[in-house]
Amino acid sequence: MADLETVTDVRPEPPAAYRWVVLVVISLAMFANYYVYDSIAPIADILKSDLGFTDENIGSLYSFYSIAAVIVLLLGGVIIDRFGTAKSTILFAAICTVAAIVNAVSSDLTVMLAARFLLGIGSEPLIVAITTALAKWFKGKELSFAFGINLTIARLGSVGADWSPTWAGFAYDGWQGPLVVAAVIGVLVLGAALAYGALEGIASRRYGLGQAGETDKLVLSDLFVFSRSFWYVVLLCVTFYSAIFPFRSFAIKFFMESWEFTREAAGQYNSVLPIAAMIATPLFGLLVDKVGKRALFMAVGSFLLMPVYVMMAYHLTPLWVPVTMMGIAFSLIPAVMWPSVAYIVEERRLGTAYSVMTLIQQIGVAGMNWLIGRTNDTFGASADNPIGHAPGMWIFSILGFLALFFAIMLRREETGPHAHGLETITTSSPQG
Repeated sequence: MADLETVTDVRPEPPAAYRWVVLVVISLAMFANYYVYDSIAPIADILKSDLGFTDENIGSLYSFYSIAAVIVLLLGGVIIDRFGTAKSTILFAAICTVAAIVNAVSSDLTVMLAARFLLGIGSEPLIVAITTALAKWFKGKELSFAFGINLTIARLGSVGADWSPTWAGFAYDGWQGPLVVAAVIGVLVLGAALAYGALEGIASRRYGLGQAGETDKLVLSDLFVFSRSFWYVVLLCVTFYSAIFPFRSFAIKFFMESWEFTREAAGQYNSVLPIAAMIATPLFGLLVDKVGKRALFMAVGSFLLMPVYVMMAYHLTPLWVPVTMMGIAFSLIPAVMWPSVAYIVEERRLGTAYSVMTLIQQIGVAGMNWLIGRTNDTFGASADNPIGHAPGMWIFSILGFLALFFAIMLRREETGPHAHGLETITTSSPQG
């Protein structure tokens, strides 16, 4: 009997073409998921004019997503570990699809907040499940490249949402049309997940699949052994993302009201960030692997980010200048920051490290989305009073300054006696 089991277990690996089909299918779920998340920004002003929402209400639509994400992150991937990647992907995809549909059917703020909360419940663990699934299919092969392709396809969802006033202009005669488009695309989240489940089911009967291991979990006892370098990276992470994502929440509305752009042009400018990240993040990653100086690069990115909001608020330069600077920062810092954790934290505690970073990031983004909305309301930011956006932009600039401060502190730590090699390790460094 043991011999038969051995024979059964020794099966060929899936063909390369099969693996790449799986990658594309599962990435389509991420694409649709990103689209649904970003579908609010292009209609922020319409929600105000049609439904009487305030900027604080609009910020809360994003904050409720992040609050849900924090709650789910505390569960630490237990569902994925217990039920497997295929079933977990389908479950969380179904939640995302339902959330997209609910968001489109009701104009009641409470219902829409509940839908965004539900989206956060499904979306964040869906991303974890898809990441885990990719590790199963590509571990020991083209894993980094597969992750890059996955993220590129996912970010196209953000670009699609930003450009929706251009390609789906027919829907923009009120608040509901764009959300119906998002709900239709949201069905793709579940459809792609079901297709992935079928592909994995077929493969599990014919081929030998890899084991991805357990998902990242938060182990509280690990928090007390992390170094100062790690906490500087965490603080840089939360300040950086709290300046970027809440800005994107209101950017289209800001470009329309402060720069008098059309909705189409405003969406296209907002898409510069994800497009830049798709192209430049892998290139920056390759550069840093070659030359090291990771903390220095993070400081450079933070320095670029710091002045852009004031430049935009007061029209100090043509808009393409600060948007380009922001695009570089948005490509550079993540390319360096997330991999740097692997140098600072020992491997057995990486799950906790990444969980902590993501959790604190989501808390910061949730708070800042609400704060910027409240600030815009307090100072009457609108097309009639575009300078009312300036106080919120100053808040973003302060976050950029704090990100620069934490990057400098990280560099100071990493050039001292307790360095972990962030500045010195390169691909040409001796191994072992």
